[in-house]
Amino acid sequence: MTIETLSTNRSHGGTQGVYKHKSTTTGTDMTFAVFVPDHEEGAKLPVLWYLSGLTCTHANVMEKGEYRAACAEHGIIFVAPDTSPRGPASNGDVVPDDPEAAWDFGLGAGFYVDATEEPWAANYRMRSYVEDELPSLVLREFAAADMTRQGITGHSMGGHGALTVALRTPDRFKSVSAFSPIVAPLQCPWGEKALGNYLGDDREAWRVYDACALIEGGARVPDLLVDQGAADNFLAEQLKTELLVEACERAGQKAEIRMQRGYDHSYYFISTFLGEHVAWHAARLKA
Repeated sequence: MTIETLSTNRSHGGTQGVYKHKSTTTGTDMTFAVFVPDHEEGAKLPVLWYLSGLTCTHANVMEKGEYRAACAEHGIIFVAPDTSPRGPASNGDVVPDDPEAAWDFGLGAGFYVDATEEPWAANYRMRSYVEDELPSLVLREFAAADMTRQGITGHSMGGHGALTVALRTPDRFKSVSAFSPIVAPLQCPWGEKALGNYLGDDREAWRVYDACALIEGGARVPDLLVDQGAADNFLAEQLKTELLVEACERAGQKAEIRMQRGYDHSYYFISTFLGEHVAWHAARLKA
């Protein structure tokens, strides 16, 4: 398996790259972005993963996230994968999409699950992609990446992904944060639509993709930082931050969950606090 370099640009004393490879997990080409700060030869740098939200690709955070200055200051490699497989598939098939062309399901909305239902099961395997295949590729292709020091963050659907990936693999991540995460997919329309279609009707099988359910079931992470815009129009119906607050309090899960007055769901919000999150991760990844 080889990677193709699509672009590299100097920025903030580092290199922002965009890369493509043929994924054996999704059966498609996959594109991802990596920022590597300048460093001494042979140095090893911690890795921070960023999982994006509905409709997004690697490009949204790369172009709007304003993370590079903070990553360069703290010596953090920043990796941003895509949010779903995209066609054509390696076997020539078309990667399926929502038949009604809805923006909250299908292409751009992989929900970081391994689908078990047809026609999604062949390609929609974003859990395995971000947990297994892409980390192995980063380890092999980026010599400075210290995979013993990893953190993870994400936005909205990607916040859901960051929380659930970390809660399922607590030994892998030393730091976990999120922006506006979908914290209880079993209890919101976005989650019910995605998990029902990707995984079928057995709601018990959904629980490994629900942060609140995982915490209630005993899963823990060392620490947790969440920022949520108080003016987010998805807060009440889809994000339900209060359920995460309650789950953490009941379980004794260490967490700082901050409601940010006046902020919405957009990258204006994320870019305001992403540098602070990078510093928060750096303190834990370098400890």
